[in-house]
Amino acid sequence: MITRRSVLAGGAGLGLTAALGAPPVRAAARRAPLGEVFQLGVASGEPTPDGVVLWTRLATDPLAPDGLGGMPRRPVPVEWQVAKDEGFRQIVRRGGQIARPESAHSVHVELDGLRPGAEYFYRFKAAGQLSPVGRTLTAPAPGTTGRALNLAFTSCADYQVGWFTAYRRMAEDHPDLIAFLGDYIYEYGDYKYPVRDQAGGECLDLAGYRLRHAQHKADPELQLAHAVAPWLVVYDDHDVENAWAGDVPEQPDPPFLPRRAAAFQAFYENMPLRRAQKPNGAALRLHHTVRWGAVANLHLLDTRQYRDLYACNGGKSGTIGADCTERLAPNRTILGQEQEAWLEGELRKSRATWDLLVQQVFFMEMDWTNGEAKGYSNDGWDGYTASRNRVTAAIGDNKRNGVVLTGDVHSHWAGEIKRDHQDPESKSVAVELVSTSVTSAGNGLDEYPDTARLLAENPHVKFFNGRRGYVRSRISEQDMKVDFRSLSVVTQPYAPAYTSGSFAIEPGDPSLHPA
Repeated sequence: MITRRSVLAGGAGLGLTAALGAPPVRAAARRAPLGEVFQLGVASGEPTPDGVVLWTRLATDPLAPDGLGGMPRRPVPVEWQVAKDEGFRQIVRRGGQIARPESAHSVHVELDGLRPGAEYFYRFKAAGQLSPVGRTLTAPAPGTTGRALNLAFTSCADYQVGWFTAYRRMAEDHPDLIAFLGDYIYEYGDYKYPVRDQAGGECLDLAGYRLRHAQHKADPELQLAHAVAPWLVVYDDHDVENAWAGDVPEQPDPPFLPRRAAAFQAFYENMPLRRAQKPNGAALRLHHTVRWGAVANLHLLDTRQYRDLYACNGGKSGTIGADCTERLAPNRTILGQEQEAWLEGELRKSRATWDLLVQQVFFMEMDWTNGEAKGYSNDGWDGYTASRNRVTAAIGDNKRNGVVLTGDVHSHWAGEIKRDHQDPESKSVAVELVSTSVTSAGNGLDEYPDTARLLAENPHVKFFNGRRGYVRSRISEQDMKVDFRSLSVVTQPYAPAYTSGSFAIEPGDPSLHPA
């Protein structure tokens, strides 16, 4: 019988090849028997009070160079089941879809009619085979109080740099919801000294992006994290190309918009997204709100597709000095006018205790240069200060309990966000929680030689840890409790996770209290 223990152990419930503590297999991907069609696992996402998205993608050879996972170039029927129990004795919904080659044989099932705030189990069947079993949850009913949200979040998973142990450690915490904050894949070609071998070169076309996603999805630790809870996902630059801004790429070749269209297509095919997030060529509407009863609204943002070009530096990303007045221009935006207006409207009508901004890049002001000189990153919101001030004004004017969830910088940070960081008298209106990466930047250190000075010169920043890992939180009407979880090493598999910092945030008090 399938049990929750078997799900967490990566055993029969998930069809994975390694149980907890099993010795690692160093290979580009762990191969299932020839002909096995569910080598990429299962996933769910985008929960509502009465439904959720179920996902799988058929593949008999995840590393097939054409990106189609070894599947035939014909449609394949897929059945799905949803049950109240892990043994599927109480099936509540069932149906079928066609997995088509033009969508890389991916399946997206948008369910409704389920009970709010409920746990369900799901599986697929194709080619006479049963998929691994996944667990998912629906969101609590609107206005529901007393139901906390156990949310885990992380970012930046470079396959070559290390092992995906952080995903396993997240799964072991039994989250209700997992948020991924960008750079689910890296488009780069091969490194000179990789920890793990990566299939394919730099992602430039649809086949390349599909192959990269398939190699990630074939990883058992990532499969485990997808199978234990629904996910929310946003993309960042490496999901397409490093440091792209709006319609402008970092490098001119190949032509960027066809490349972005390919990346967006593969992103949609490999994520538990709704039809509303299906791309139209090089355009994909990512921003939307997911509601968790009366406890939290999660506003998913897109800080790449609509942003203005980088300030100073000849329009390239990097560090800029205090003399870069372009970053202060009142008309600059990182979200675009339409998305800014949408977010302001969401904050104005919100009645939840917490409003979480699920986004990609550093939000609060950060002087990255030690000493008297000032140095800001124009890739984050410091390059778009007017855009940031419009968001902080919406948080403050609407008296929202704002918490910004951030990835990108490959280290843990926590700090307090001022309404206007250029005004020394400005009050805090929100807090920012920055998750480190799954693997990117390698093992890292708890603290670097310049960390103490960097924190002293940025007194609104309260915490730093430079290891890999994730953040777990428990969000209720009373408070938000946060643990920064770190791993000592990712160049070797199965490192334990430890808590490198803990904080509590209280409604009406936009500050961080050590816990």
